[in-house]
Amino acid sequence: MRTSCGLSLTVLQLAVGLLTLLSVGVQGIIPPQIVLQKRITSQADAVGLEQIQAQEQQVGNGTFYNGAMHPGADPFTLWDERSGSYYAYSTSGAEGSGYLFAIYKSPDLSTWTKMDGGAMKQCSGRGTPRESGQACWAQDWHWAPEVYHNNQTGWYFFFFAGRLQKDLTKHYFRYSKFEEGSKIGVAVSREPHGPFEEIQHRPIQYFPFDPDYYDVNLIMDEEQLLPPKTQQEGRQAPKGTFIPMIDANVFFDENGKIYLYGSRNAYRNWVWDDQLNKYIEESNVIGVQLTTDWWEDPNAKTMPEIISSEKDKTAPDAPDLPRNITSYNGTGEIGSPRRKDGFYTVISYHADPQSWENAHVDDYQKSNGTNKDRRWSEGSTLISRKLRASNSSNTTYLITYSANNFQSPDYGVGFAYSRDSPLGPFRKSAKNPILSSKPNSDPPIYSVGHGSIIATPSPNTLWLGAQDVTHETPSGSELFYVHHGRNSTMSDRFLYTTRMKIDESSTAEQGLDSTMSMSLTSQDQPLPLEVQPITFGQLSCAFSETRTSLLISVTSHRNGTFDIREGTNRVVVVDADGRPLLGEPQPVNGKHGLFMLSYIKLKPGSDSVRYDRLNRAGEWKTVVTAEVPNTCASSTGTNAMQTQSGTSTRSREGQQWLVSAAEAAEAARAATGRA
Repeated sequence: MRTSCGLSLTVLQLAVGLLTLLSVGVQGIIPPQIVLQKRITSQADAVGLEQIQAQEQQVGNGTFYNGAMHPGADPFTLWDERSGSYYAYSTSGAEGSGYLFAIYKSPDLSTWTKMDGGAMKQCSGRGTPRESGQACWAQDWHWAPEVYHNNQTGWYFFFFAGRLQKDLTKHYFRYSKFEEGSKIGVAVSREPHGPFEEIQHRPIQYFPFDPDYYDVNLIMDEEQLLPPKTQQEGRQAPKGTFIPMIDANVFFDENGKIYLYGSRNAYRNWVWDDQLNKYIEESNVIGVQLTTDWWEDPNAKTMPEIISSEKDKTAPDAPDLPRNITSYNGTGEIGSPRRKDGFYTVISYHADPQSWENAHVDDYQKSNGTNKDRRWSEGSTLISRKLRASNSSNTTYLITYSANNFQSPDYGVGFAYSRDSPLGPFRKSAKNPILSSKPNSDPPIYSVGHGSIIATPSPNTLWLGAQDVTHETPSGSELFYVHHGRNSTMSDRFLYTTRMKIDESSTAEQGLDSTMSMSLTSQDQPLPLEVQPITFGQLSCAFSETRTSLLISVTSHRNGTFDIREGTNRVVVVDADGRPLLGEPQPVNGKHGLFMLSYIKLKPGSDSVRYDRLNRAGEWKTVVTAEVPNTCASSTGTNAMQTQSGTSTRSREGQQWLVSAAEAAEAARAATGRA
């Protein structure tokens, strides 16, 4: 079993490619079986094996830039050590109407590849149930997925939000006309790319109830847009409301306790603002402690639940409903939710007001009565650190959150801190927002936020667990905030990657306002640590009278594979005179990151292959080149076995590609445009 124990090993990584030629198939050549196997766990394992290397040269350092190329809203990013890749899960972008939530994969937080389908099969299409359909309890608003990996059991837990079917709403929110009745669901998989299937076909049985809230929606008109004009009038409304929840985030504390966070929908949360002298509908970040048995279940059959002390916690304070409750607006049929559970408000405007969160408090007037006056606090991520506070080793809890409407240029990210508890109280940083739009950059960046914190793998450890960043920044690694943004105020949301820092030298005496910072840019920036050196993990070749086929993979230092069809990187073959030789890479079916590239030779002699990356100015910059082995230039095509590999301090235990003759032939036909 692997753990994040920090073992440091130096190993020889040997990539052996075998290409045996037959006199049939594409241009008379079909390799019956090509095997690339990376399974060297110690230097002794390599004894007696011949290491055959092509001439490879590192030409430059790779860069990336935020170019708004991959659609994705509300992304959550996970590091997967087994594949040497990052996975990003987003609200939008699933392929086709039959799936929910997009999944992207990348070795460098930049060259993202969208995985086929999506995270889960959709419950129904055009009213017809689908086989293995998930989240059938939700009619829509499938939002904000997050994924957590248990290193001990091997399960991946997928948390997501959905708005209840109309016939279920009264059982969770008392009123059938409760408009924004969102709940949290959980699905599981053995693989980070899914498919994910629900533990149970229902949301988490959590019924947070606010007994002190004056439910002014009940005395508003049918349009439910304009609240009472005075606080005194609002206090004529019945008290008490159930709380809807979106944007789930799970925090695993070092003491073994687990907490669930989410955004209390703005709906049914009208708060009187003394300074503005009016009601504002607000969303807050709330939290509650969960049990741990679901996380420890080796079969992943247990649904998460809140701890027993929070069940029905607010029931004693809940007032009775008026006998004529059905005469009020916004009720409909009356249901009986099973409990009235406790909750903790973690982030709210009124507990710690900051002016940058007020972008939409006059929207009703500005929109001529079509939008509500609102504030948002959503998309939270909680981590902890042992900051160097004097005479104290207490943990400091840090939480990021997004404020304002996601469609607005004013959408941004702030953070708050607590030295008391993961449930607060929290104090917002005076430096907020730490991430905001850059309308004057080239290109501009708008509506940035709702992301997650990710650490690059440490060069000093063999294994980085998916949640290791929760409690510390691994030695020698760097932090990123992967979030959504837009390059115009009218475009969809795309994946953006922003460097961030946590100043662990902060002390209580100095103040913690500068503990967290982010550096958003649209310009070129260095690739994340442990991506470079980039190498050709596989380079095998076969030659016919007029055509050469290369079996190619490009890998990061952690053996993550690049999708060389993605628009910001490419592989180019050039002849001895430096002239590009035309050829389009074709993926080998079922072998992520493995491509067949076929091209026509213009003259005898050695060719070379290079890996390029696109910079912000639109220029291709070469990162690494390799000489195509001379055997590929043989006109007889009888000696076409050649491989390239490099030495590395990392092994990829058990990773292998097996390419059949049919798969190689199919890829070669596609690469040459032949049917």
